[in-house]
Parts: sequence; C-alpha cells; structure tokens
Amino acid sequence: MEDDLKRVEQELLRVVASDGDFLTEIASHLILAGGKRVRPGFSVAASSVLDPDGAAATIEVIRGGCAVELVHIGSLYHDDVMDDATTRRSVKSVNAQWGNLRAILAGDYLLGRSSELAADLGTEVAGILATTITELCEGQILELETAYKPDRTIDTYERSISGKTASLLATACRIGAIVGDLPRPVVEAMTEFGRAYGMAFQVVDDILDIIATDEQLGKPAGHDLIEGIYTLPVIHALSEPTIGAELHSLLTPTITLDERDRARELVRQSDGVRLSLDVAQSWADKAGATLTDLPDTPGARALRAAADHLIERAAAPLGRKRFSNKPR
Repeated sequence: MEDDLKRVEQELLRVVASDGDFLTEIASHLILAGGKRVRPGFSVAASSVLDPDGAAATIEVIRGGCAVELVHIGSLYHDDVMDDATTRRSVKSVNAQWGNLRAILAGDYLLGRSSELAADLGTEVAGILATTITELCEGQILELETAYKPDRTIDTYERSISGKTASLLATACRIGAIVGDLPRPVVEAMTEFGRAYGMAFQVVDDILDIIATDEQLGKPAGHDLIEGIYTLPVIHALSEPTIGAELHSLLTPTITLDERDRARELVRQSDGVRLSLDVAQSWADKAGATLTDLPDTPGARALRAAADHLIERAAAPLGRKRFSNKPR
C-alpha cells in the first residue's frame, strides 16, 4: 500500500501539471502540502480485497484513485473561498495565497483534470464521478440553506454530509472495485463500506472542530460556528435545557471569537460530543460489517483497520485511547 500511495503522489503531480508554471504551482499547492490520501488509499485497497498476495495496484487503479482525490482537492479550493479560510493543511489556503478568483479557477481546473482521468477509465467510471460531483454540490447547498439556523435537524445534517462527504468515499471504493474488475456483489459491498465510513468520518471531523486545537486540525478550530454550520454535537447541545438557551443566544451571524470559544465550551460541557461519538461508532460498525464476508487479504485488512481506528481520531483530543459507549 505504501508504494502504491507513493505512485498516487507522483501521478497527482503529473496530472495537474500545466503548460504554464503559475497554474501548475497553484494546482499542486495542496498536493504538495500533504494529506493522508484516504480516498485513493480506499480505491487501492478496494481493488485488492480478493487478492491474497496484495500485488501492486495497476496504473488504472492508481488513476482512478487520483480522479477521486482531485475532486476532493478541487472541492477544498472552493470550500476555502466560501469560508474565507486562511489555512489548510497547516499552509496558506490557495485563496489566501493567490486570491479568490484564482482559487476558484484552479479548483475548476482540478475537477476538469479529474474528469479526464475518469473518462479514460470508461463510461461507467466517468458517469459515477459526474454523479458524485453533483451529490457533493447538493450536500453543500443543503448545508448553506441551514447556515445560521439553530433549528437545523439531525435529518438535514445527515443528508448534507451524505452528499458532501460520504458520496466521495463511496465512489473511491466503487471505482477501485470496478477498475479492479471485482464481482458485482463485492463492488456493492465496497460502495456501502465507503458510504458508511464517510458518514462516520464526517461526524468525527465535526466533533474535532469542537474539541481539537488549531495545531491538531491544521486549520482554525471552531470555524464551523463562525460560518453558521451547526453540526451534530451542536444540534444535540442545543436540545439540552441547561445549555441550549445560552448556546442559542451565541449562535448568530455576528458571533465573535470570544463567543465562539464560549460556544465550544458549552458544547463540550453537554452530552453533544458523547452522543455524536455514539453515532460515529454506529456508522463505523456498519462499515466494518460490510467486510464480514471478505477473505483475510491485505486490502480487506487495510479497510478493516480504517474502520476500527476511525473513532480514535476523536478520542485522542479527549485524552482517551479508545472511546467507550458506556454511559458516563
């Protein structure tokens, strides 16, 4: 897997290279900043879940993973413009470095490069990726519709993260399985794994925005509250009689940094984080259950490990080695 991910890095940089040095620099900015490459990693792992030897991924699988990753990176360029973010992955965001117009165009460029890769892999892959980009937009728009609305519901929240996060992780696994020429039942299992993992992944990410530090996140913590994006821990906290009223009064379009910090403190005092961790654990368990019938191959083990360790991302800032669902 490690060697395959190195090939992903090389292919990403090759694909985004332009005839112009300036566009190449902007397009490769977040690639060079690093990243865990979860999505191409899932494509590689999904393609090999039936391979007992864990052979190196084909170039088609590598390119399929790159196509998904470029959609993700392109969406980050656009997200940072919408959020007026100044940092991403512990470096300056593209919009902070080069301005909003260039960031938007560079994001579009990455989406175009992604589509080229997908088209080379066949009409099915191209269609899946196009549908996924649509779902990303739908999820993001649904989130924007509920901005600064403390009455946002859990259902609306889950529909939003299903589109903006889970859909792309599901597609990463599906494309890997398709390009790896796996049987259709396995393709469907991989798709469901990616979707369930994606739901857990976003809930964990939203928890971290409440409990982690800027250094742990590589970006400003609590930024969702500034942007009026009220995530699952906040939704739960708002429903608590002893905390909800004060928290509600803080959640306005004019929220200050001091008010943001107080809001984060209130959410941490509530049951919101614990209840959200329960939800994330449930989705992680569903992801693991999709792998039950697979053989013990390197690819399947990699996916199982990802599902097993996901909750630890949120447990670590809380000072816990593992999160327990037992009542406090």
